[in-house]
Amino acid sequence: MTALERFELCPAAPFRLDLTAWVLRRRPHNAVDNFDGECYRRVLVLGDRPVEVTVRQVGPPEAPRLAVELRSNSRGLDETAVSETRIVLDRMLGLGADLAGFYQLAEHDEQLGPLAQRFVGMRPPRFPSVFEAVVNAIACQQLSLIVGIHLLNRLAERYGPTASRSGGALHGFPTPERLAEADLEVLRDLGFSRAKARYVTELAQQVA
Repeated sequence: MTALERFELCPAAPFRLDLTAWVLRRRPHNAVDNFDGECYRRVLVLGDRPVEVTVRQVGPPEAPRLAVELRSNSRGLDETAVSETRIVLDRMLGLGADLAGFYQLAEHDEQLGPLAQRFVGMRPPRFPSVFEAVVNAIACQQLSLIVGIHLLNRLAERYGPTASRSGGALHGFPTPERLAEADLEVLRDLGFSRAKARYVTELAQQVA
């Protein structure tokens, strides 16, 4: 039986989910951070279970509201899961970022001003954890971002949490505990160099 929980977030204006998700994804083939033009989707591990999180903007940039849906195939979702999701989304989507000073600065710059207006509502997103940020850095180091994200996609498909959905499985980013047990040769088969495979597993072991 599928457990479902819904709530809303109200970021400070202006806010645009499409632009923020675009920056967060970095490339369209990112399989961990999904955006279909309307909804941003990602699998998060809440407690010890994977939960599919869907975020949709239901208010204009000038009065933004975000409709959030949590879906789990394991067991019921409680207030703790909702609270954890609020914290993670606030960090990932930059909901608490105050860009008033930046817009004031950009207004008086002939090159920066038009760009700031073109992308008004975009927030500076962040990875949900330092661990994920460092693994991303390792995977993409000395490679093109396109190749690096392919490596991260394979890592998520092999070791990440999975949420089943009508359109197929959705894979989240692996936990440190899961990557701490990864076999170096399997990581090599996924496309990681021997050194990068060792860095990833040693980092995961330290965090775990």
